[in-house]
Amino acid sequence: MTRAGFLLAAALPALLALSGCNKAEPPDKVAKDVANATAEAQKRDERSEQKAEQTDAKVTSDLSKEVDKANQREARAAADDAIVQAEGQNKIALAKCEALAGDAQRSCKDQANAELDAVKKRARDLKTQE
Repeated sequence: MTRAGFLLAAALPALLALSGCNKAEPPDKVAKDVANATAEAQKRDERSEQKAEQTDAKVTSDLSKEVDKANQREARAAADDAIVQAEGQNKIALAKCEALAGDAQRSCKDQANAELDAVKKRARDLKTQE
């Protein structure tokens, strides 16, 4: 057998097998295959939608947590700023109290320190609410 004859003999069964692939299927088999493919596609779509919903919920939750953290940091910074301002006002008030004498000076300093303590307490309470 020549080389060309050998190749023809080997290729002929392959061509016959491939020609069988182009044969029309019976309508009931086609309908069943289409129904199966449709059902599988629908299942995949549903799973994909569920995953997307879960991802959205997770992102929303994560975002909410980050916003809460940012709000807490902002509240702590505001409380710290209030303390710094109150300390500055306290120093000014104490300096002004120096112009007074005796009980008036002591009362003035006590009031200035009480105001500072009140601001510090509110700031501490604000920080512990987080």
